[in-house]
Amino acid sequence: MEKQEKEVFQSDGLPFKEKDFYQKLRTRIREWEREKGSNHRFSEYAALAPDLFHLLVKLSLDPDVPGRHKAMLAFAGAYFISPIDIIPDFIPVAGLLDDVALAAYVLNKLINDLDPDILRRNWAGEDDILETVQRILESADEMVGKGLFGKIVKLVRSKF
Repeated sequence: MEKQEKEVFQSDGLPFKEKDFYQKLRTRIREWEREKGSNHRFSEYAALAPDLFHLLVKLSLDPDVPGRHKAMLAFAGAYFISPIDIIPDFIPVAGLLDDVALAAYVLNKLINDLDPDILRRNWAGEDDILETVQRILESADEMVGKGLFGKIVKLVRSKF
């Protein structure tokens, strides 16, 4: 008799392999929180990762965002997806923190050039996006380490 493989379905009814990146990211974070609890020092920032990724994608498609900013948004979105990061994504929570810090840094650069309402209308998160970005940046040195956050800043600056 042939061995039948069972597809693993998540609580939302979708097989994990059929989920898009955003859905997989949310699933990974929820599973980590169920296993470890949400008491990790920086879990609130890791939990922002799916919404920040969503915002990067939405802004890159928004016709009100100038082309010169879309390249930076695409870079930040690609950084989320890339397995090659400053902190590898296979490290639970910590692997998302550099993605979150880079996204916040890029979004902060856009905040100064764009109407804040463009960011707000594309934001799916709960708190105000401007306050969220500021809160992440205030904790970035501690969250990923001063030397690593400096590398993130240099990486973005070297590209844009």
